[in-house]
This record gives sequence, C-alpha cells and structure tokens, in this order.
Amino acid sequence: MSNKRDFYEILGVSKSANAAEIKKAYRKLAIKFHPDKNPDDKEAEEKFKEAAEAYEVLSDDNKRARYDQFGHAGMGGAAGGGGGFGGGGMNMEDIFSQFGDIFGGGFGGFGGGQSRGPRRIKGSDLRIRVKLNLEEMVNGVEKKIKVKRFKQAEGATAKTCPTCQGSGQQVRVTNTMFGQMQTAATCGTCQGIGKVADHIPPGANNQGLIKTEETVEIKIPAGAREGIQLQVRGKGNDAPFDGIPGDLLVVIEEEEHDTLKRDGNNLHYDLYISIPDAVLGSSQEVPTVNGKVKIKIDKGTQSGKVLRLKGQGLADLNGYGKGDLFVHVNIWTPTSLTKDQEAFFEKMRDDSHFSPEPSKNEKSFFDRVRDMFQ
Repeated sequence: MSNKRDFYEILGVSKSANAAEIKKAYRKLAIKFHPDKNPDDKEAEEKFKEAAEAYEVLSDDNKRARYDQFGHAGMGGAAGGGGGFGGGGMNMEDIFSQFGDIFGGGFGGFGGGQSRGPRRIKGSDLRIRVKLNLEEMVNGVEKKIKVKRFKQAEGATAKTCPTCQGSGQQVRVTNTMFGQMQTAATCGTCQGIGKVADHIPPGANNQGLIKTEETVEIKIPAGAREGIQLQVRGKGNDAPFDGIPGDLLVVIEEEEHDTLKRDGNNLHYDLYISIPDAVLGSSQEVPTVNGKVKIKIDKGTQSGKVLRLKGQGLADLNGYGKGDLFVHVNIWTPTSLTKDQEAFFEKMRDDSHFSPEPSKNEKSFFDRVRDMFQ
C-alpha cells in the first residue's frame, strides 16, 4: 500500500470541495511554505512540492476522478519513469512554470522574490492504448512500446528574443493624468519564452522539432484494470527551446480470456462434470491465471454448487489483498445414449436414490449468489 499522504488531507479540504476551494487551499499552503519565506528549509520545500502535487491532481477533473477511484495507484507513479513532484519527477522550476499564476504576483520564482523571467513551456502530452491479457493484469508486466513523438532536432539552435532581450516580457510605459505608469506583459514575439528559432535543420518544424520513433519501457502494476490511465513522465512531445517535455499517457485495455471471466478483483470459471463424477465424486483440474490447479468434487455434488479458491483472483490496486476464483459446478447431461445406457437410466428412474429430495441445508440459487459476494 502506498505510504503517500492523501491529497485531500494535504490540502486540508473535503472530498466534496469545489475547484475554487481547492485552489484557495493550495495558494494558502504555497505561500506558507514558499522557498522565499523558508530559505534553506528542506522540510518546507518538501511540503511545498507535496502541496503542488496534490493540487496538480485535484485541480484536473480527469486526474481527480482517477484518484478518487484508484487512489495513488492510479496516478503517474504507477507507470515507469514517473512519480509525482515529491518523487523527483518535477523540480521547483516545473512547479512555478505550471502554477505560477496561483501566487498572484505575491512571489517570484525560486528564491529572490524577483520576476520569474522567461517561462518554460511544456510539450504536449501523448496518449496511447495498451492491451493486456488476464495474466498480465494479474501479475503486472513491463512493455516496450514504440512511440512517435516530437523531439528537438539535432543541430537546431535558438537565439535570444530581440524584442524582449530574453526577459520574456515587454515593458510598456503609459502617460496618465497621475504620471507615468509602467506595466509588463508577455512578449508577443517569443510568447514569454525569451528565445526564438535561429537555425532549423531540414525536416524540422518552425520550432526546431522533428518527429521520431522511440521505444519506451512501461511498467504496468499488478491489478491494472480496463480504462486506467498511467503516466510516463517526460515521454510526450518535447517543448521547443529547452522547455519541459510532455508526458505519455497510457490507457489500459483488457483482452477477454477464453475461459475465465473477471468481476472486479474476482474471477469466475464454469466447470462441467459428468453425472458419474457428481454422484461418485472426483478430482478435477481448473485453470487459473498462473496455471492449472486440482480441486476435489465431493460425492453427491449438486449442479450449481460454487467452490471458492481464495487468493486466485487479481491483486487490488490499493494493496488490499487479492480477489478469489469462484468455480461454478455444472453437471453435464448427455444428449444421446446407447440402448444399454437408456435401459440403466430407465431402471434408475423410479429408484428413490435418484429422486430429488432437497434438504433445508441445500441452498437456493439466490442464497449461493448472496454468499458469493459476502
């Protein structure tokens, strides 16, 4: 189970908090633990990063929905190369580049309290779909996936923006009845980056980026489910001029198993046995995701009986143990018999041993279904 703190707890808000409440709570913590107010304080720096990670997830409707459903296991740390801010996937510059507007001008960048200067933009995210079979979902797997992404072209160079001289801002002086007023706005030439393209190699776009194919290793945790989205940090498209690379978003799709059916963390299997096996008892093999196991069929087993194999299901994403495998016993009735076989069953038709006599201990279908989910 993850030892990371709950994101709602970090920000001090309830799970029903709206976007405005989440933003207000984050701003309060960001100001409290801001590096400018706590120089050389590692604990404050970690709390600052922790709050930023919580805000990144809870301020995004899609990420928040995944977190509410799967907890930390459904976040980016579950995929290879990732991790949240606290996991080293993002530094102070990353936080200021993404959430600088939260501070409302009260603080600058990391240290000094001055203007942050040119901003670092983030490249666009990529989304791919990965199909997993049941064995891979149960045990986890490492996949090598070929991804087409934009990367900085070799030989591409940039120069300081001639308009803002690399500051990322244009300062304007306006004469008013109260005197001159100075305002700063994002540079319209470089869009606040502070750099513009200088040399663009053949095949690259006007930002010096070229499409390449790269093999990316993705670690998929045990217990992955259909629809879960994992995140691989920095494996999306590059940003121009040494910006922050985007992320690779991996959406899980499930391949249907031939014989085992999944229901949450549990698996179900239909076992068909003959009438003699049901009457006399037998030993049967049933498939699991990690090979076959033998189970005992007691004498006089009734059709519809459900046998439970504990721990043979899927691991829970949040670390709460494993599901079970439920074996549904069905007695197979032959559709064609020889004359001798028909004569035998004709003789048994009136035998009291073959007459249905359900006892009070015999559970109904609805009782078995109810027990199965308890």
